Amino acid sequence: MQSPDRATGDLASVVFEERLDANLQQVADIAVRTVQGCDMAGITLIRRGRPVTAVFTDPEAPEIDTAQYETGEGPCLDAFRRSEIVKISDTRSDTRWPAFARTAADHGVLSTLSLPLAAGDDAIGALNLYSHGLDQFADDSAAQVFGLQAAVVLANAQAFVASHELSKELERALESRAVIEQAKGIIIATRRCSPEEAFEVLRSQSQYENRKLREVAREVVDGAGRQVGPPEADASSG
Repeated sequence: MQSPDRATGDLASVVFEERLDANLQQVADIAVRTVQGCDMAGITLIRRGRPVTAVFTDPEAPEIDTAQYETGEGPCLDAFRRSEIVKISDTRSDTRWPAFARTAADHGVLSTLSLPLAAGDDAIGALNLYSHGLDQFADDSAAQVFGLQAAVVLANAQAFVASHELSKELERALESRAVIEQAKGIIIATRRCSPEEAFEVLRSQSQYENRKLREVAREVVDGAGRQVGPPEADASSG
């Protein structure tokens, strides 16, 4: 098998994107390119309390994984639950997970390697490598290193996505505040009331109509814009 440096070098090229699955897809693609013997790869995550193949390099991968998700037994689930590396040398003769092994063999997958993606002491997923050849992961040293580095990438990707989402939430909050302040200014000017009374007008309408405060404020601002209308053309022009 190739050296660990070769197996993990391409992970440095991962460019974090806004969607977590886009980052995971990069990891799965790199695994197929760099881990010797690997013909397809997928990443298992727990979502809404259920295991799913979040990303994959071949549509057969999630089809194979379905067998272990339905029975609750399989190599990637054990890798995830126990934070252990799980290997199948020959799916045609392995008896530990008969449903999974049979399905894998039916799809032409004869050997597999499941690597826990662990951040600290807790596994956050599993990387599943599938091969059409027998015992392709006998020397799994490079794949193990790849799994460790992939876990770091996954953890960083989750942090990046969470940070990006927080940034967007803060941006939306600032935009909402600006619109609300604009609406208050319009109400103050039209009703000759205090800022507190203007806000109460918005709040009361929001509650009465069961709509968000920023939606009511936006309507006030847009309505004022329509009343003003476009500037009249200069009579001297044309």
